[in-house]
Amino acid sequence: MTDPAPRVIQVMAGAANGGAETAFIDMCLAMHQAGVPQHVVLRAHAYRQAQLERAGIPYTTLPFGGPLDIYTPWRIKRLITSFRADIVQTWMSRAAQRLPRRPRKARYLVFSRLGGYYALKHFPRTDYFVTNTPDIREYLIKAGVLPVRVQHINNFAEMETTGDTAPVSRTDLATPETAPLALCLARLHTSKALDIVIAAAAQIPALHVWLAGAGPEEAALRRLAQDHKCADRIHFLGWRNDRSALLRAADMFILSSRFEPFGTSFIQAWIEGRPLIACDSDGPRQFVRDYIDGLLIPRDSVPAMVAAIRQIIDNPDLAKGLCENGLAHYQESFTKDRAVAAYLDYYTAALAAEGMAR
Repeated sequence: MTDPAPRVIQVMAGAANGGAETAFIDMCLAMHQAGVPQHVVLRAHAYRQAQLERAGIPYTTLPFGGPLDIYTPWRIKRLITSFRADIVQTWMSRAAQRLPRRPRKARYLVFSRLGGYYALKHFPRTDYFVTNTPDIREYLIKAGVLPVRVQHINNFAEMETTGDTAPVSRTDLATPETAPLALCLARLHTSKALDIVIAAAAQIPALHVWLAGAGPEEAALRRLAQDHKCADRIHFLGWRNDRSALLRAADMFILSSRFEPFGTSFIQAWIEGRPLIACDSDGPRQFVRDYIDGLLIPRDSVPAMVAAIRQIIDNPDLAKGLCENGLAHYQESFTKDRAVAAYLDYYTAALAAEGMAR
């Protein structure tokens, strides 16, 4: 990079756990590794703050309250000035809504990253948009955003390189070493359709399922497992940060969502060489190629889920081919270097177009 990298403030006001929150922290770390000067603004969150501190990325925690919270936008305004930001990058709608009004002579641009089909009214200060699927980009253009002001950039994922990434012990999680094991990485929410996975597991007596996630549907899902008489084979692991270690212990990965704008976890499955089963919600159907790098099945279909799981168990050659092709697809389209380069190119082009090039 011949020109100095733009100075970026990253702003996230997300939930305690979730895919967008994971993508946010991953991108902050990746840009730091690429030498991009950053200041991160986020809600207090011990795990994310620890990651930023280990990397040496400066950050500020703010409340991101409702309309009566005047402190958050005031503090962000001060940070933009003191940091001399070129780019303010928001993640999800709440962060975009809490940005301050831009002073007339200010020389920075606001970018908003969307991982869903949000209404434009939530982005009153946004100059440029980033979407993680082509469909969301088309949605914004149809809503009135100029095509030059919205760009699709894939999420990325990578193998974990910190901590113990050896396979998680099945014994420690009451799972037989020889049992077929499926892993789901998801919030325990109705949109993730984990009820379909449990119902399918009830029809495959040997199958064990690890549900790695937290959320409001945990009690209902536990009752469902009891009702299906498979509770001893459905393991609720809580929210986990050791995705690689879990995948390496599993025989397959299932993305069962009935609503999923993207679904970064399927990329992690490709990286770790685990056969993928994905339902045809918005995100997976744009990227997963049926019988090439995953099995793409109809949403909300227990019979289709049962059939797909049995294919993975009964056909090792199919499973191996899906894994090999999935890794190749990842390397072509979803690496960290590609994602960071795409963001920096977009930032640089926008600053030049607005006469703000450094």
